[in-house]
Amino acid sequence: MSITWNTRVETQSDIEPLRDLTRDAFGRQFEVDFLDALRADTVAWIPGLSFVATTSDDEPIAYALLTRCHVDDVPVLSLGPVAVLPAYQRRGAGGAAVRTALATARDRPEPAAVVLGHAEYYPRFGFRQATGFGIHHPQYDGPNLMAIALGNHTVPTGTLTYPVTG
Repeated sequence: MSITWNTRVETQSDIEPLRDLTRDAFGRQFEVDFLDALRADTVAWIPGLSFVATTSDDEPIAYALLTRCHVDDVPVLSLGPVAVLPAYQRRGAGGAAVRTALATARDRPEPAAVVLGHAEYYPRFGFRQATGFGIHHPQYDGPNLMAIALGNHTVPTGTLTYPVTG
């Protein structure tokens, strides 16, 4: 049986539930603090690019967040963090939020979205759904991350910088 999750743009009333969701999904305060830092950063934060998957009664159960970073001087998006409440992991809620975020990002001028995270997180938090968007493994001066081509763009390579982390 396939479940279709409701997805929508994050609202102001979602901030506290998403903080709790992040803490529950990752089990550490670090990711909550990172999410708060992203929201506070005027370079990284892009209004309208944080998507929430909800239950039928609009309870947030997962989210996918796209923020801005750069590869050399090319602005790209960063997909991360993505979080799913433990009870809903591997049920498609994270994938629904990721697909909505990436579909929206295709209409933006950035050529790619870099995925922050670890390979072992990908299935757990819905990144398997991203493979339809064209996965690349370019070598960045920094961590070995995957990148997702948006539209018909080429994925840039170079030094990856992220405003929140320097």
